Amino acid sequence: MVTIAIIPARGGSKGVPRKNVRLLAGQPLIAYSILDCLEAQLVDEVYVSTDDPEIASISQGYGAKIIHRPLELAGDTASSESALFHGLKELETEGITPELIVFLQCTSPIRTGAEIDQAIEKLQAKDADSLLSVSPSHRFLWQEVDGLAQSINYDYRQRPRRQDMQPQYLENGSIYIFKPWVIKALGNRLGGKIVLFEMGEAAAWEIDSLTDFTIIESLLNNASF
Repeated sequence: MVTIAIIPARGGSKGVPRKNVRLLAGQPLIAYSILDCLEAQLVDEVYVSTDDPEIASISQGYGAKIIHRPLELAGDTASSESALFHGLKELETEGITPELIVFLQCTSPIRTGAEIDQAIEKLQAKDADSLLSVSPSHRFLWQEVDGLAQSINYDYRQRPRRQDMQPQYLENGSIYIFKPWVIKALGNRLGGKIVLFEMGEAAAWEIDSLTDFTIIESLLNNASF
């Protein structure tokens, strides 16, 4: 089975300028996702989809191949799905027809190559079409409807103990896997038979701000996950 990884990484970033090449614990942020894929035994090739020459150069230096993304797919409103679909079509024009695609987000660097392998193995074992990684959540959630507060995932009149709650999971953005037909037919990273791959709570940390850089750098430096 041919499995490829695609890591979208555009040059523009509003929250943290040049986020994908900013150093995190001594390495560019994008390096973590590339190295995780290279560590994985079940990933055959690693591609970075980018519009940015610096990101392309750094990515190649860490061992990734480059998919040159057109500018119209690299703006603030461009979706990851558009980059994934474009990347798949570009590879197919080169005669590369993967059976599985691993989609990693640079902003979720707390993962390992072994976890990518485990996620692939779970998708195959469950005969699933797509997979998303999740972290366990024990939060009590609320919403406001017509100005009134409503509890969502528990009855506030009978507050349960955390350990007695039905297991719930937070989509952590770290690992997505899908068969090519899913993105082609549905325009989505998820579809068909979907399964969950559980990771630790630390994997839920995503980089959207400078504060996130500080927190995740501390976790990486202290191996606190």
